[in-house]
Amino acid sequence: MASTTTKLSVNSRAAAGSRAARRLRGSGRVPGVLYGGGSESVGFDADARELRLALAGSGAVLDLSIDGKKATPVVLKEAQRDPVRGETTHVDLLRVRLDEKIHAVVPLELTGVEDSPGVKEGGVLEQITRELNVEALPTAIPESIVHEVGEMQIGETTLLGAVVIPEGVTLLDDPEETVVATLSPPRLQAETAEEIEAETELVGDGAAPGEAAEAADSEGSSGEE
Repeated sequence: MASTTTKLSVNSRAAAGSRAARRLRGSGRVPGVLYGGGSESVGFDADARELRLALAGSGAVLDLSIDGKKATPVVLKEAQRDPVRGETTHVDLLRVRLDEKIHAVVPLELTGVEDSPGVKEGGVLEQITRELNVEALPTAIPESIVHEVGEMQIGETTLLGAVVIPEGVTLLDDPEETVVATLSPPRLQAETAEEIEAETELVGDGAAPGEAAEAADSEGSSGEE
């Protein structure tokens, strides 16, 4: 649970545009925007390493101080990352009140995958849902929600209703319709079965190869006579 806040000090930023942003990133800083809370949006830039450490907990509330002024509680709204290197290139932070609930997206982690009987038998476990939409106080938003799948068998499907949600957190996704994971038969086995079925259908649709050849020879002989 995100029960504590993390301090982050940043500098206000007046310059805008891609050229200015590239210069900032080249100097080891990340541009961002703070908005919400009934106040005007404020541009800022943060030290890349300090920002990375502060955002390590995805559910963390940050005490954001701009130019050394009084800190404001904020949460990460959106982060843009370099598609190749994975480095954060821009962040949007949202002002929050610690006594008011907010909506957030929380990662869903599955544990016990390799221990499940279905996987041990060669089945393929696929995680369908990786993020959950929740509502909670900023300090109650978990960094992730964990679900144990160590008992899943081949052919089973786990719905969101089976996932235990932490106290103080309200789930916004449909627990009866949202599929969390499926455990399918071994792919090689399934593909082989499909191939056999396809071949059987082809043979069943016509005569056997030997019979077809004999029929062709018979017709040819008749024509010669």
